[in-house]
Amino acid sequence: MRKWKIALGAAVAVGAVSMASVHLLDMGNFGLNAGTAGAATPEPAAPEPAAFVMPVPVVSVVKKTIPIYLDYAARTEPIRSITLQARVPGYLQEQVAPDGSDVKKGDLLYKIAPEDFQAALEQAKAQVQRDEATLDYARSNLGRGTELAKSGYIAKDAFDQRTSSLREAQASLAVNQAAVRTAELNLSYSEIKAPFAGRVGRNQASVGTLVSVAGTVLNTLVQLDPIYVTFNPSETDLAQIEEARATGPIDVDVLLPGDTEPRQRGQLTFIDNTVDRSTGTITARATIGNAKFTLLPGQYVRVRLHIKQQPDALMVPQTALGSSQLGKYLYVVGKDNTVDQRIVSLGPTNGDLVAISSGVAEGDQVITGNLQKIGPGMPVSPLPQKPAT
Repeated sequence: MRKWKIALGAAVAVGAVSMASVHLLDMGNFGLNAGTAGAATPEPAAPEPAAFVMPVPVVSVVKKTIPIYLDYAARTEPIRSITLQARVPGYLQEQVAPDGSDVKKGDLLYKIAPEDFQAALEQAKAQVQRDEATLDYARSNLGRGTELAKSGYIAKDAFDQRTSSLREAQASLAVNQAAVRTAELNLSYSEIKAPFAGRVGRNQASVGTLVSVAGTVLNTLVQLDPIYVTFNPSETDLAQIEEARATGPIDVDVLLPGDTEPRQRGQLTFIDNTVDRSTGTITARATIGNAKFTLLPGQYVRVRLHIKQQPDALMVPQTALGSSQLGKYLYVVGKDNTVDQRIVSLGPTNGDLVAISSGVAEGDQVITGNLQKIGPGMPVSPLPQKPAT
């Protein structure tokens, strides 16, 4: 019994030692894992995002030959403008051409009652017929008198009377023939016709009005094709204009308000001989073809005088220009794709382009967009566009 108790106590002791060993082993593993976790290398930090680079459209500065113009405000004027009036008195019978109609030379515009003039013409023709009969008799009578005078059967005084009667008959016939021509003219004047092609205005005499000679205004007629455009260059421009005239005719473009391209073209045809001392300008005039009647007298227009060609002009879009206290400038792509501000001097314009006198060179990359979002020295990403043309 005592041996059994000793064996049982030994077994219990061995179990306890085993459990303690397992517990110590687990604690050792936990410490090892904890030490290993404390000694682990930290993960690397995320890289900083790259700085934003503004994309910008760019075009290259190009050289081209451009026309040089002088621009002026102008007014249109008719070459011919008349008041339509009657050349014979009478009652207005008919208005043939409606108000505002376009007419050709010789077109019938108004008719005056022709009965009185027709009667006067017939009366004048009857007078001519009577005078012709009288002349025939006087000529025959003189012939008989000539034969009698040779035989001595007629007195010289009687012969002279027959000669005088012949001459009187000839003169009377000539007077009445002239009266016929006058009556024919008066009859033709009862029809008022257009002396040139143009446009009639508003009627000013109703049908039935008793019109007088050069007293009653019927209407107006103006010529529209061609038409004058009158403007006033300054005396400082006169030298350039005269220099251009010396090389040949000066072409003139006409633009209506709001137009960017000319509608009509013509040539400079007149420069006055005196400069207005009060304004320092001189009157000039161009003759413009107006076949479609686009221009009317008194209209406000702009004219461009093409005086010469400028070769090798450096051209950039006008939209690329900026303004500052120092003047006009352009943004150009500089070294390492950074923005370079260039102060420029401007020359003449040509459509959407403007010539640059100084500040840029041919081939420079001019920035044309996102101008409000960039400044000098900023990095940009150029986006090439179609070159300026």
